[in-house]
Amino acid sequence: WVDGTIDRSEEEWKNNIAVVQSIISDINTFIKPDECVPFLNAVSTEKILVITSGFLGEILVQDIHDLSSVYAIYILCGNEARHKVWAKSWSKIQGVFTSIKDICDSLKRVARKIDHNEISMTIVSKQNMTETTSGQRNLDQLEPSYMYSVIFKEIILEIHEDDSKSLNKLIEYCQQQKVNESELKSFQREYHKKSSIWWYTEPIFLYGMLNKALRTLDMGCMIKMGFFIRKLHQEIEQLCCEQSDEYTAVFPVYRGQGFSQHDFRNLFNAQGSLLSFNCFLSTSMSLFINLVIIEMYLTIKQY
Repeated sequence: WVDGTIDRSEEEWKNNIAVVQSIISDINTFIKPDECVPFLNAVSTEKILVITSGFLGEILVQDIHDLSSVYAIYILCGNEARHKVWAKSWSKIQGVFTSIKDICDSLKRVARKIDHNEISMTIVSKQNMTETTSGQRNLDQLEPSYMYSVIFKEIILEIHEDDSKSLNKLIEYCQQQKVNESELKSFQREYHKKSSIWWYTEPIFLYGMLNKALRTLDMGCMIKMGFFIRKLHQEIEQLCCEQSDEYTAVFPVYRGQGFSQHDFRNLFNAQGSLLSFNCFLSTSMSLFINLVIIEMYLTIKQY
C-alpha cells in the first residue's frame, strides 16, 4: 500500500487496514514510491496486489507495471475522473476507486484467482524416474522441491497428534498472521462438525493459507496445518476407496487453470513425464464447469 498521507495513528487508516487484512493478511505500507520499488524488485516467487494513491500512482506505475511480481494495481483517490484518464493506459490497473470497500470487492476475486492459479508444479522426466543399473533412482537429478514435498508427505502422514491441541496451535498461529477474526472464530467453533474436504473448499482463509504454504514449502505453516493436511488426505483416500467400484474405467477430469506462457511451454514439452503438484489439485468431470471458470477469470482484467 503506497500513500503519502499514511498516518498509522489515525483511526480511519487503522480501519482501512483492518478491512483489507480481512482479505489479505500480509500488508506492507510505504509512504514514498522509492521505498516500495526495491521491495517489489526483491520479490520473485509471490504475486503482489498494489494499492496506491492517485498522485503517487501516476509516478509509481511507470516503475512497477512490468514487474512479474506485480499482479494487479488499484488506485484509491478522491478524484476518480482525473485519474481515470491516465490509468486506462496501464493494463494491470484494475480500476480507480474512491472507496476501500469497492477495492475489497475486487481484491476478493483476484486473490482467489491467484490462489487457484499459483500452483507449484514440478516436472520429473521419465529418465530421472527410471532406475539405474545399480538399482538406485537418479535422485540427484530430481528437483529439490519435489523431494522435499515427498519427504514431508511421508512424515506428516505418519504423525499422530491430538487434533484439539493442534487446532488451538493453528488458531494461535492464524491470530499472529492477522487472519480474519470472524472466519477464525467460525472455523474454531465448527471445525469438528464438518469434514476437512468441506473446510478446504469453503471460501475462507484455509484454502489460500494451505496452498501458499505447500507452494512455497513454508515448513512452519505446514507443520501448524499438519493435522488438517493429514485429515484432508485421509478423507480423500476414503472417498477414493468408497467410489472405486463405481469408476472401474479410466475417465478424464478437467481443471480450469491459468498459466504463464513460460509455464505453459514447459507443460506442453513435458508430455510423457511425471507432473508433481505441491497442493491438493481440485478437478471436475465437467468440461463445461471449467470453461465457465476460465470465462470468469477472463472477466478479471488481464495483462
